[in-house]
This record gives sequence, structure tokens and C-alpha cells, in this order.
Amino acid sequence: MHAWLAVAGPGPLALLRPLIACATFLFLLLWTPSAAALAPVTVLTVDGAIGPASADYLARGMARAAQNGHQLVIIELDTPGGLETSMRTVVKAILASRVPVAVYVAPSGARAASAGTFILMASHIAAMAPGTNLGAATPVQLGGPAEGGAGTREAQSGTPVGRKQVNDAAASIRALAELRGRNADWAERSVREGLSLPNDAALKSGVIDYVASDIPALLDLVDGRRVKLDRPDARTPTLRTRGAPLHADRPDWRNRLLGVISEPAVALILMSIGLYGLLFEFMSPGAVAPGVVGALCLLLGLYGLHLLPLNYAGLGLILLGLAFMVGEAFLPSFGVLGLGGIAAFVAGALILVDTDLPGYGMPVALVVPLAIASALLVAGMGAVALRTRRRAVAGGPNALVGSLAEVIGTSGDDTWADVNGETWRVDSGVALRPGQAVRVLARKGARLEVVPVDHDRADHANLNHINKGE
Repeated sequence: MHAWLAVAGPGPLALLRPLIACATFLFLLLWTPSAAALAPVTVLTVDGAIGPASADYLARGMARAAQNGHQLVIIELDTPGGLETSMRTVVKAILASRVPVAVYVAPSGARAASAGTFILMASHIAAMAPGTNLGAATPVQLGGPAEGGAGTREAQSGTPVGRKQVNDAAASIRALAELRGRNADWAERSVREGLSLPNDAALKSGVIDYVASDIPALLDLVDGRRVKLDRPDARTPTLRTRGAPLHADRPDWRNRLLGVISEPAVALILMSIGLYGLLFEFMSPGAVAPGVVGALCLLLGLYGLHLLPLNYAGLGLILLGLAFMVGEAFLPSFGVLGLGGIAAFVAGALILVDTDLPGYGMPVALVVPLAIASALLVAGMGAVALRTRRRAVAGGPNALVGSLAEVIGTSGDDTWADVNGETWRVDSGVALRPGQAVRVLARKGARLEVVPVDHDRADHANLNHINKGE
């Protein structure tokens, strides 16, 4: 149009040039997306091992972002690794996401090791902050199928199980890297050889897409990028992220509770409290509170242990140890059951979670105090039982000895007395009259030997000999 106006030369049309320029400027100003009109960006944060709680948090966060119409999900990641089942849950959620997902290893000093490398490779956009690293994706043998974790015991030993784990993990991470057009050779070597890379080398090697100092810088870098989603019916959106509002999606109470009870130490404590609470309820029926608290703690502890890679031999040793310690309070084993129970409890707790993954080991600093507390509890129960055993009998044939009674009448050669509300046939060395107060000295079959109360002092020594069984 400017060319046409120039050809037209001066005249009335030349006056339209300023108006056309202003109209063009207003058109561009009105149609340029503003920050308020841009779709928000969801930010999810993971700082720690990838476990059931973090996997649930990430999967639900991606689903909420798609439901709310957000244009991008950024996972700010700092992890030493995690459980293979949890890692695969996150990878599947990324591949099925209706919103592009960017994994951003941050802040400076963070890492995406082991399972974190798999999640980074699965993301649509991979970015790192300066001073971060990724890699060391060799799997660890756990108490079940192949697990993604830092280090390797089985792989280094060259056993068939180790080779299967490494081959499976290498094929999986290579497929993810090829899907995203990243360096699949290095990804496979990170599994087979445990390689790691800093952020600059990762960018040069084609392992990641961007290096950004912070999230706003990352939004500027990905602005205008077209992202191909993995769903068959998905479109290919173009990101408009420069200046887009950020929505920080924090873990809710459900994720926080899941994160707490899936800690091995917390699960063990809950299970111990639950067993002892139920034991106290069984020993003192009707207390109610110990039974309710014990049942809740036991269920929560078992649920937390269910989420972890358990060594069932360790769980069996713990239950056996607790049973032995309880049996010590009832059986005269002279400490054999108690010591055996403590040994079984300690051994079972140390091997309960069969993994070398950071954050999932059972700390010795917790196992020892729990064992000592259990031993003290068993010792206390034993002391109470011993004192009860030595206490004088409160019932039985000799319970009437020393009781006061009242003569209620005579019948021929028999004299009857009211003893603690019961009618007994009594004998005495002196004549007794109705209404007279007497004291029981001894029991002889169905008869009681009594003495008048006025003779009580004279026979007090005799009564003491009878009570002592002398």
C-alpha cells in the first residue's frame, strides 16, 4: 500500500498516509497478545527422590493444567533418582499429557540423576539451569522388577538379572530420546556406563534443548515454539509464553500425607505403634482408645509399606520379633524370647526396604531406639506380671480367714454365722450366742473355725500363724 501511495504522488491521497499508519499501529497493538490474554503456565516442583507421592503429585498436576486450559507445564526438578514404578508413572503421564511438558533442572546446584534423567528425556522440552547436571541412570536391583536408581549392584556384578535390568533401562531411555530427537547414543551410555553431564556439555551434545537462568528466561526461549504432542488426536500447539502468568501448583494435603506415610521410617513407626496399641487393647478390653489408635496406625503403616519395594523376609522378621517380645511377658523364658525378639526386630528393620536409592533406606539411628523402646516395654510388662504373681491371693478357700462374722443361730450341735453375706457352719472352743461377733481363724472343709472377737487379742498370734501357713 505504501508503494501505491508513492506512485500516486502528492495529492489528496497523500493525506491518508498518516491515517493508515495510525490505523496499522492500532491494529497491531490491539491484536498483539498481552500478558493478561496469554494462557497461564503451571509450575510443579519436585525436590527429592521420585516416589509414590511425587509421582501422584506430578500426574495430577498435569491433568489439572489441561483441565484449566493452561498452555504449558514446567516441572522444576532436583532429584537424586527414585523408584522405577514411580518414574514410569511420571513418564506415562508426560506421554499422555494434553499439555506440553517442560522439565527444568533447577536451581543451580540441582541434578536430574537416575530416574530424573528418564523424566527429562520424556519431556517435550528439556532445560537446565547453570551449574546443574544430569545422568548416572544405571538401574539398581530392588526387591522386585528392574528399578531405576543411582548406582548398580547387580549390573556391576554381571549377573543375568543385572544384564536384563540394564538392557531394559537402556532400550527405554533410548526410545524416549529418539522420540524427542535428542542424543540417543549418550542417553544409552548414561545407563550402560553411568555417564553424567553438566548443563553446558548437555546442551552442546544435544541432550537438552535450552540452558536458562530462571523460569522467566526459559519462557522467553520457548516462546513461539511448536510442540508436537504424543496423543493421536492431539494438535500441535504454538507456545506463547513470553510474559505469560505463572501458576505454582503446590502439593495438596493428600500428596503431603502420602509423602509422609511412604517414608520407610515413618511407616515402621506407625506399624510398631499399631501393633502395641492393639496388644494393649487385647490385654485390657474396653479401653477403646488404644485399639482405635492402634488400628489406624497399623493400617496407615501397612499402606505406606505397600507403596515401597519391600523385602518380605524383613517384614516377617519384624512381625516375628514383635511376637517374641510380647510372648516374653507371658512365658517364663528367662529373657530368651525377649532377646530373640529384639534381634529379629533389628535385623528385619534393617533389610525391610531392599534398595540403595537415596531417601529410601532404613536409618540405623531409628531402628536402635525402636528396639530399645520395645525392650523397655517388654521389661515393664514382665515386671508388672511378676508383681501380680507375687501378690497375695484375693480369692479362694483362704480368703475368709481373718474376716469378721456374726453368729445368726444354733441348730442342735451346729452353729451358723453370716460371713461376708454367706451362711457358714462354724465351730468354736467356747459357747456362742446369736448376734455375737466372731473372727474366722481357719477353714476346715465346709466348716469355719472362729473365735469370739473379745478373745481376738489372745488368739491374734494363732491367726497370724494360720494366715502364713505355718
